Amino acid sequence: MMFSEYNDLLYRIAPEDHTKERLTAILGKHPEVAFVSLVGVDINGNDTDEKIPVRLLLEDTADFLLHGVQTDGSSVQLPLIADISNAKVTLVPDLGVNWYVDYNKEHLADVGTENYLPVGTLRIPAILVHNDDMEVGSRVILRDAIKVFKEQIKELIEEHPYITKYIALENVADLDSIELTSATEMEFYVKTPHEVADKERLHTSQELKEQYWKRTVGPVRTAMEQTLLLLDKYGFSVEMGHKEVGGVNPEMMEGGDLSHIMEQLEIDWKYSDPMQAADNDVEIRYMIKDVFRSCGLDVTFMAKPVEGVAGSGKHTHLGATARLKNGRLVSLFAPKNPRRDYLSPIGFGALMGLLKNYEIINPIANSTTDAINRLKPGFEAPVSIVTSLGPNVETPSRNRSVLACVIRDPEKPLGTRFELRSPNPKSNTYLVLAACLMAMLDGIRAVLEEEKDPQQLLHSISKKAEDDDFYLETGRVYRSEKNIFEAFSAEERDHIFGHTPVTAWENISAFERFPDKTRVLYCGGVFAELDVESFKTAALDNWVRELHDRIVPELRDRVRRCKKRHNEADCSDLDRQRYQRIKELSAEIARDSSGSVSLLTELARALEDKNYQMASNLQLVTVERVQALEAVYAEYCRNIL
Repeated sequence: MMFSEYNDLLYRIAPEDHTKERLTAILGKHPEVAFVSLVGVDINGNDTDEKIPVRLLLEDTADFLLHGVQTDGSSVQLPLIADISNAKVTLVPDLGVNWYVDYNKEHLADVGTENYLPVGTLRIPAILVHNDDMEVGSRVILRDAIKVFKEQIKELIEEHPYITKYIALENVADLDSIELTSATEMEFYVKTPHEVADKERLHTSQELKEQYWKRTVGPVRTAMEQTLLLLDKYGFSVEMGHKEVGGVNPEMMEGGDLSHIMEQLEIDWKYSDPMQAADNDVEIRYMIKDVFRSCGLDVTFMAKPVEGVAGSGKHTHLGATARLKNGRLVSLFAPKNPRRDYLSPIGFGALMGLLKNYEIINPIANSTTDAINRLKPGFEAPVSIVTSLGPNVETPSRNRSVLACVIRDPEKPLGTRFELRSPNPKSNTYLVLAACLMAMLDGIRAVLEEEKDPQQLLHSISKKAEDDDFYLETGRVYRSEKNIFEAFSAEERDHIFGHTPVTAWENISAFERFPDKTRVLYCGGVFAELDVESFKTAALDNWVRELHDRIVPELRDRVRRCKKRHNEADCSDLDRQRYQRIKELSAEIARDSSGSVSLLTELARALEDKNYQMASNLQLVTVERVQALEAVYAEYCRNIL
């Protein structure tokens, strides 16, 4: 039985119901909700989950809502803040967002109704408080970013009323408040459990575009439809679910069941404010996994689950509006005259801020080896720091080779927004949104303080590499209407758009390489220096542990799989030559001798010695050698009869 068949379950509790009286009444009507879980999000994006009997909330609801519960801070990632020697952390409910009920459909209980119902846990987003006086973690950082952005944009508009010439605001005195919107698009792979993907089939299918927006079939179709129905029950306002570019056609077994399923899917839902959008992102991932697994399918939110095939992204949308005193909403990014200008000065400033400061957004969005593996040329991966406005003001851009897309429709100005294409399904959306808001605020402030108009800003963002600018950097190009992978070589892209980090270490170290840009995060106290250091420590520790304890052993296993296949009595000279090359590459990668050390041993030692730059370099060389080995081995195997 699927959730869509239950019509009397409680799916969410809205902010207006987060009072003692309303909660007591609502939970009293829904005995299937047996537990409460306070969901705190640490600096690395991990969310807590615990089972607190709902009766404890109801025994003293007022105290629970005000003070929450205390937990062991050593179980969350807050390096340099909370560790095993100083681990007191309190989880305090956030009363300003939706709370969702997580149902366990494998656990049905008699709750005094005619039917058994699945047991539910009310998941309450929570603020992490360390030692009773220090609010910490991703949620706090995003909360403060939203507050600072709104306050400072309102002040900037009031201080620079010239802006009313270029947005649909007649008088600064009409301005009441600033509102922000955000949403994410979730891409993910599904597959039959315990089956290994055929990389060659996946690559060929992708090149032939056999999967993109194709009709789903079998358990994938069932799971997709059930997921969309479930998400609507929770009020997520699903907009679309479809196949993405990655995947292969499944095979039908003798009984009619499908096997060898490997498909990439995407689900999109309606925008909300940034905090709610980040919460939705967390909850929806769990729901997708639960539904697809109930249909016998594995789900992975890895950024690059299969080499040589399109990875999965989490395109993140950002918009801003002004609410007037009469209640009307006005886009801050859309120009007053959309037939003449691409964006308003505020829109141009936000976009320029994103691009100029992206080097310190990227490590927050992509701090793992898996994330970096996705950010490579091809596969529509957003590699370079560049945007596209459209070939002319009448033609919105559809260039998907760029990092930041401008989404605009002259007929629908409130929909004007930016789509940042680099985050992946496992990116910490709380911190990504917070960093983007701080970067956009930096650009908007620079534009409004100089009182630039849209035509001047169009010239700025369209500048040549050698041109100087009041804000953007000399030596860089920020706009291209071409497919950057076809129009520019890798060397040209690195030269004019900026170097693309190729390891997690290289990306994480950007905080040191770009100190002026890192200071943008500190505006208004949104990110404390301790927050950045904590994030860096967590990200670095994860990179080192994964590389040393998982990736190095996996690479060694890949080498071991390249075994001799030919029979000496019945083979060609080419078989022997290729196998000799396989032996040479295998030894270089994984076999130590009395006179030499293999690449994998060198890499492991560099990590143990904390020589991270050397480890980063060796990681690249080793992976390249393993890929070369596997390419030779594939040729060798194809020739064996």
